[in-house]
Amino acid sequence: MRAITFDAPGDEEVLTWSEVPDVEPAPGEVLIEVAAAGVNNADLLQRKGNYPVPPGASDILGLECSGRIIGLGEGVTGWEVGQEVAALLTGGGYAERVVVPATQLLSVPENLDLISAAALPEAACAVYSNIGMVAGLKPGESFLVHGGGSGIGTHAIQWAHALGARVFTTAGSKKKLDAAQDLGASVVVNYRDEDFAERIKEETDGAGVDAVLDIIGAPYLKPNLKSLAFNGHLVIIGAQGGLDAAELDLGRMLKRRLHVSATTLRGRPAEEKAEIVTAVEQNVWPMIADGRVRPVVHQVLPMKDAAEAHRMLRRGEVIGKLLLTP
Repeated sequence: MRAITFDAPGDEEVLTWSEVPDVEPAPGEVLIEVAAAGVNNADLLQRKGNYPVPPGASDILGLECSGRIIGLGEGVTGWEVGQEVAALLTGGGYAERVVVPATQLLSVPENLDLISAAALPEAACAVYSNIGMVAGLKPGESFLVHGGGSGIGTHAIQWAHALGARVFTTAGSKKKLDAAQDLGASVVVNYRDEDFAERIKEETDGAGVDAVLDIIGAPYLKPNLKSLAFNGHLVIIGAQGGLDAAELDLGRMLKRRLHVSATTLRGRPAEEKAEIVTAVEQNVWPMIADGRVRPVVHQVLPMKDAAEAHRMLRRGEVIGKLLLTP
């Protein structure tokens, strides 16, 4: 089979469309013929050598895909050859075929085409596991997500809006802010020329928001804490601003009873991923099936053009997700 590979970390030019050994499903796994794979910032980090592959995982890029089941490993029940699925992966998506634990499969809603379904698993699982399950966002509460034009952001805005929360978001261009408003954001802030913490204070009469989903890390820690309401929860899932140390304002945290969590999705045990996927299918998939939440696909490119997809994502040109098709 063919896949995107690279011999050593580097710029986009290291990516090549190459012949690689075929994969076969182990017990509990399924073999998928890939229809499309989602492109994520984590893929760019891995390509540069900054996101180690978990033990036992494929070193091929790609953390989500859609496709058709073409093989079942021993002991797999509830799924059939020929069935269309989306999948949360630990790696291997930039390929013609991939194996994945059956517990990380999601059915494709009838109102969704198979290619677009590849834009959902990573964002849906990251957002729901952190803001639905950890922060416990409820209808009527308020929520800030950074990177409103990203794959995570465009999904989080829609999900929280459909839940009945008031959504705040940041982005760096008018085009992305306009897209965020169209998706359901009530308040949009251009982080290039406005202090988002001050804007949230103004918009909430000083109360703050109940939850923050952050992909920036250290540079946003202080303003994120300033943006939280009493008993608010900050969840950090990325560090695009760097992995430098940052100080926690313990006085503010104690006074306002704040919570801070930091996590990644890829390295979680298979049992935890299975729980997350089940929760997403139960709580998020109905919103997709009835159209309240939809995948936002910026462009679909041939998989051999993965280098160009990485350039587009690095340059900040993308609203929603880029998808690659073999």
